[in-house]
Amino acid sequence: MEVEWIILADSAQVVGNKLYLLGGGWDVLSSQRGLPFQQRCSVAVSIKVPWNETNQKHGFEIEMLSEDEQTEEPRSMMKAAGQFEVGRPAGIPSGQDQRVQLAMDMILKIESAGPKIVVARIDGAEARRTRFYVIAKQARPS
Repeated sequence: MEVEWIILADSAQVVGNKLYLLGGGWDVLSSQRGLPFQQRCSVAVSIKVPWNETNQKHGFEIEMLSEDEQTEEPRSMMKAAGQFEVGRPAGIPSGQDQRVQLAMDMILKIESAGPKIVVARIDGAEARRTRFYVIAKQARPS
């Protein structure tokens, strides 16, 4: 199974297996408010399901990680999980892959600037990851 892409957006919806994005495709999140701050955003994911894996339930997980320079391990900022199942529409050619699209809205609590990672897992195995960066204005001393 293949995760075709992960897209970060201000807002995303999937209706009738069509993806609708507002402010989609960003990889830098900039804040003039300083740290910490909360940011509303969406993650959209496209999964190609092979013919022989249709009509079966599959698990997915999306996790956002913060790469903290002071620790060796990335820290989880958000995790969402669920299941999907895609069928074979009547009349499609035998062997044709099926696409499943998912969109999730969230409010992230951003505690540090720097790189962040979005990881997509299918049935427990990492399928794709993408990175974005947080740039935040430094708070002025009082």
